Amino acid sequence: MTKNDPTTSEEQGPDDASSNDSIPNGRLGRFLTIARALRHRNYRLFFLGQGLSLIGSWMQRIALGWLVFRLTGSVAMLGIVSFCGQIMAFPLSPFAGVLADRTDRRTILIATQSVAMTQAFLMAILTLTGQIAVWHIVALALMLGLVNAFDIPIRQSFVVEMVDNRDDLPNAIALNSFMFNSARLIGPTVAGATIAVVGEGICFLINGLSFIAVIAALSAMRIPPIEKATRQRHVLQNLGEGLRYAFRSAPIRSILFLLCTSSLLVMPYIMLMPSFAKDVLHGTSRTYGYLMGASGVGALAGVFRLATRKSVRGLGRVIAEAGILYGVALVGFALSRNQFLSMGFLLLVGFGMMTQNVSCNTLIQTIVDDTMRGRVMSFWTLSMMGIAPLGSLLAGKTGEHWGSPRALALMSSLYIVSVLFFATRLPRLGRAVHPIYVKLGLVGESPPIGSKRVDLPSFDTDPPRL
Repeated sequence: MTKNDPTTSEEQGPDDASSNDSIPNGRLGRFLTIARALRHRNYRLFFLGQGLSLIGSWMQRIALGWLVFRLTGSVAMLGIVSFCGQIMAFPLSPFAGVLADRTDRRTILIATQSVAMTQAFLMAILTLTGQIAVWHIVALALMLGLVNAFDIPIRQSFVVEMVDNRDDLPNAIALNSFMFNSARLIGPTVAGATIAVVGEGICFLINGLSFIAVIAALSAMRIPPIEKATRQRHVLQNLGEGLRYAFRSAPIRSILFLLCTSSLLVMPYIMLMPSFAKDVLHGTSRTYGYLMGASGVGALAGVFRLATRKSVRGLGRVIAEAGILYGVALVGFALSRNQFLSMGFLLLVGFGMMTQNVSCNTLIQTIVDDTMRGRVMSFWTLSMMGIAPLGSLLAGKTGEHWGSPRALALMSSLYIVSVLFFATRLPRLGRAVHPIYVKLGLVGESPPIGSKRVDLPSFDTDPPRL
């Protein structure tokens, strides 16, 4: 018996249903479908605690960008600070994945959240006392980047331990993104108003206090012990096994490659937002908050769309279509000089970005072997965060020389090309992933050899109609 067998879980009670069959029809049924992962006590605790903490994190992120731009007026410096906050994921995330497969994930998460809380309080003290300097910001960005290099892959691989029924895993991943983007909607709006009234320091202080919620939630969980199969092996041997596993899997390899191009070419748009708000749209910190909030609304819509899905089948096509929307909307945003039109484009950007990223996460978490989950999710983190610092530097430098709009339009256009390449590979990826779902019992046996069409669980045989 395994940790995913609902009949063996000590946590399962009347509210922890083991099957989606218990969900009624109608409006109530649709709501329960969207929120079905909340039937699990441990996940409910995580959802509430992490949700509050993420609002504080988004407030700090917005305040940090505005503080850097206020102190320096440099787009390049925005890129450097963003680079420092993410570069540690590049060398350390793979080792964090090994750690996730060898040790207790909850204990590590409590430690990482505690260190992140300390970093936020240091930022608050330095800013509120007027002692903050650019070198402080760079050093503390490196500190937080070090924490996130371990926290993110371990938190991603921890999701499966909080739900007792594997069928609810895709919904839990979607709700994670709902939580993230709800905070992304609330945090920037509150941060913009807070900065305008009392300055950036209070945002950092609020973020530090918000970590208390997630630390308390993690401490209150009752996670059954899980035997770690990789405990006795050498770290480098474990890492090598994970690399071979990921890159020999065509679906996982292709998804990671797409995420790498996304992180390099289009994710840096967030870093350029202060420049667009102030220099392009001639706005204030409130404009900055409105732009980020618009993207958050779109992202929430994308999450709702995915949360209502009851199957992972067809997500390959969804990834390709969402990626095209993401890139095209960013080109439109780069060319816009009207605040309301820019917010409209950012609604589409947020929808496309989140639909793509959550679908990629869901596919990987569904097809990955449990013994490799931590390591593969560390490669996911590396693709999302480890490559992003290079994108931030690229966007910062090109934005400094060519202007932010031209830089973003060019990078987004190149990303569209990479999505089209991914789309051409959908038939091959579908045939590769089908046996995995047969093994998991999610689809029937493969059709006879020679059949011209395969009933594909996650990718479609025909390229998406873009």
